[in-house]
Formats: sequence, structure tokens, C-alpha cells
Amino acid sequence: MVPPTTFQEQMQKLESISSHEEQLYMVLQLYLDLFPVRNAYLMRYSPLGHLAEGIISLQSIGMVYIGEIREDIRSYPIIFSAIRERQAKFCTGLDYLKQMSTKDIMPSTIHSMLVVPICYGPVVVGYICSSDFESEPFDEHSLSSFTLYGKQVGKIMLGATGAEIHQQLLSKRELEVMRRIAWGENTKEMADSMEISEFTVKQYVKSAIKKLGAQNRSHAIGELYRRGFI
Repeated sequence: MVPPTTFQEQMQKLESISSHEEQLYMVLQLYLDLFPVRNAYLMRYSPLGHLAEGIISLQSIGMVYIGEIREDIRSYPIIFSAIRERQAKFCTGLDYLKQMSTKDIMPSTIHSMLVVPICYGPVVVGYICSSDFESEPFDEHSLSSFTLYGKQVGKIMLGATGAEIHQQLLSKRELEVMRRIAWGENTKEMADSMEISEFTVKQYVKSAIKKLGAQNRSHAIGELYRRGFI
């Protein structure tokens, strides 16, 4: 398990970075520094269609953009389980073969996978996965450290981008509503959880769409994803 002092020091480093692109890189670099892993893939996740999209990866050859990766994570039980339970998951050997999609042809050198969900409160907004390790398997204590890392990363990154867009463009409530739409909530669910009327929710959506210069909800969500605010 990562020593608490080391963990907090590294989280403070991540929080001090102002550039969104540099922050994404450091999320993976700190992950490699803190844990016995040799590669890391950073993925964005949306509950709408259970879609995962690649962002960047750190491998032996350096940083690689992986925007061409788009997957329905329901085809990957270990990823789906990690996201549903908001807990880091690890599989190896025969269990690994059972957990992977039959449509994938994986290199014979890969026989294990670790999935670390990135959470903002109760919502999973992405995940990190690894397939090359310095040591394995990971016990319950090790996995709890990975889980904590994912939660802290989500809190730092979403909190920072939320403050930035709040100052620049959307109000705090407008951003919250748009994020909840991206996470799959409908108008009634948002009204109930935010303790406001459905009419007010719709007004926030309408205002956010206008401020973003978007044509509709989907266009607005796409614009927020593109700018790194979701």
C-alpha cells in the first residue's frame, strides 16, 4: 500500500497543475510512479451507451494518443464491474481470458489486467487500465490504494475544471446540470436530486446551451467533453 504521506504529496503536485493537458499526462505519470505498473491507458467514460473513449497512454515508447479507441464496456466484464462497483479490479490467467471480449485479439504476452475507475463523487467519469506489471497479483489492500487514487484524481480534475468553466462561462448549477445529463440522468432525476423544479432544470440546460454556442443538448455535451470539462 502507498504510504499516506507520499500519496498526499503526489496528489498536491497534481492539484497544482493548471494546464488540463499537462494534468492528464501527470495523472498517468504519478500512477506509474506510485504503483508497480509499467503501462497505463487513460479512458473517458460515459454511461450513455456505456461508451469508453481513449485519451492518452504511457508505455515504454512514451506517451501515445489513443483517441481512436471506442468501446462498449459491457463487452468487458472486468471493466464493467469496476465501473459499476466503483472499485479497482484485477484479473489474471484463465480469469483474464474469461473477462475479455471475444472480438479482441490480444498479444500472447498479455495475461493480466488492472482497471482503476476515476470517480467524481458517486459517478465514474473514466478509468485507467494496465496490462504490464512489476509484481502481481494485487491483494485487497493494494486494490484499495488504486481505488483511492481514482477517487482523488476525479475529485481534483473535475473540481479544477468545474471552477475554471464556472469563472469563464457557465454557472456552477449550469455545469452541474450538464454533467448530470452526460452521466445519463433525466430531467426528473436531476430535479429530485438537486431539489429544484423540472422547469428550473430545463432553464439551466437552455442557458448552458446558449452560452456554449451549441445547437442542442448533445452538441453542448460534446463541446464540454472537447474542452475537457466533463
